[in-house]
Amino acid sequence: MTRYDDDRERTFAALPPAQGRGFAQTWWGQAWLKALEDTALDSTQLKSGRRLARAGAVGAVSVRPGRLTAVVQDRDRTAHRADVLLAELTPEQWDRLLDMAVERSGHVAALLDREMPPHLVEDAAAAGVELLPGLGDLEPECGCGAWDHCGHTAALCYQVARLLDQDPFVLLLMRGRDEATLLGDLQSRSGASAADSSGPKGVDAAEAYAAGDILPPLPALPDLPEEPGLPPSLDTGTPPAAGIDPAALEFLAARTAVQARRLLAEALRGGCDAELTVAQDAVRLAAGDPGREVAGRLADGSGRGREGLAAAVRAWRLGGSDALAVLDEEWRVQGEALARARAALESAWDADERPELRARGNRWTVVGAPVQLRLGRDGRWWPYHREGGRWLPAGGAAQDPATALTSAELAAGDGSAPRSGQ
Repeated sequence: MTRYDDDRERTFAALPPAQGRGFAQTWWGQAWLKALEDTALDSTQLKSGRRLARAGAVGAVSVRPGRLTAVVQDRDRTAHRADVLLAELTPEQWDRLLDMAVERSGHVAALLDREMPPHLVEDAAAAGVELLPGLGDLEPECGCGAWDHCGHTAALCYQVARLLDQDPFVLLLMRGRDEATLLGDLQSRSGASAADSSGPKGVDAAEAYAAGDILPPLPALPDLPEEPGLPPSLDTGTPPAAGIDPAALEFLAARTAVQARRLLAEALRGGCDAELTVAQDAVRLAAGDPGREVAGRLADGSGRGREGLAAAVRAWRLGGSDALAVLDEEWRVQGEALARARAALESAWDADERPELRARGNRWTVVGAPVQLRLGRDGRWWPYHREGGRWLPAGGAAQDPATALTSAELAAGDGSAPRSGQ
């Protein structure tokens, strides 16, 4: 239950323990969790906070611009007030964010429907506005006297992921504007933009020439289309030429449009993925849900077979080429990478909760349970579960092995995999 104390503060009732489930189920909750774990400097405090939040030790959470507040209990029931500060966006940053949203009609429509589109984070970052916290952005204050993050403030940060599951507008409130103010600003700006677009544009050519500055600036980058373009239909009513499959060509054209839009999005963000191999591209195409005949051709052409291609498509949808590499490659972890992996596994659980793991290459399998952790070359952990004699990806990557293992256990239908000592 949420209480509205005033327009600029919301109070969320305490949530029950999160045993046997992940902290975040929605895109926004998972994005917050990833930002939190990617920017944490002390894995020990994260581990302590995760344990407290999972046990239901975080009380009601107050959310207002720039500050989160809750009372968090230790294992011995000692209560501490925990605050976490997050800088509000400046008026200039809010202007850039609203201008960006108005330029993209899909964002306006979603926000006015009280939905927070996931692409808002990427588009805001392209406009120079970071919505999710970065390294050092979450400043702690706790009654326990810790000078930096402690288990209590970390538990509060973990609880926010569950609040974002309920309402992602909480993030914008933390950044300085409540939902009503934001939507009012957006409506006003959208109306002004429409009015401006109805009037005459440009200046008189003679005046521009007389000004002496006739060299035009470079044109602005194109806007990213809301959806990929639709290729023309090949159903012309006449029989196709020998060897031509119109359905396969239409599917290939549609997936090419999707890929073109993705490449444009990456170019506008200033980045680009590595070039795909033929085998990887077959998986990308199969992820576009082709018809049965085309899917069969892709399965044969990729050398995976139908079941293997289905597993590869699942991996692709969870993490693109990175997830596909984790599915396909088994490699030996050694040196510094092995030391970091062991340290992460050691700190992820208390001694009495730690699962018994059997290691082989970059894969750690829980003894006596159909779940597995796979380490990617970038240091992230991927959850896997065994189904029908095949290891299948069970969720997206996580910096924390305990979070990844929870996803694997949920996918396996067993949230209580055997632990050592049990």
